[in-house]
Amino acid sequence: MRSLGGAVLAALLLSGCASVTRGTTENISIASTPAGAKADVSGTKAPFSCVTPCVVEVNRNADITVSLSKEGYEPQIIPLTREISGGGGAGFAGNLLLGGVVGMGVDAATGAAMDHKPNPVVVTLQPVAPPPPVVRHHRKPRVPVS
Repeated sequence: MRSLGGAVLAALLLSGCASVTRGTTENISIASTPAGAKADVSGTKAPFSCVTPCVVEVNRNADITVSLSKEGYEPQIIPLTREISGGGGAGFAGNLLLGGVVGMGVDAATGAAMDHKPNPVVVTLQPVAPPPPVVRHHRKPRVPVS
């Protein structure tokens, strides 16, 4: 019976910590219209690029920016924000009851209670405007007045 009580206590303690229940990373989905754009993701440990549609794993506490480019289209830069999610907030709040200051510190340092927004990142690329037509004025040669 003692081991059952220990298992229940451990489950309660772990359920209160967002670092344990949600992890310190999340997947960001990136899509574009048209597909096939190059997505450069900054804020990851190493520079990361992929071709849309794609998915990248990022740290929850990272400042993430997605830059999309495709020949013939205007480039787009999308900064992601971090917000406390419902599940992350519950895990963080669980620290008040069970995890204490240590659990709150770990969750705050790892960003475990946070989610990046928007996720998925969905962008409609705009075609590059064609250059304006060149207007050439043809001048008639001047005829000397006599």
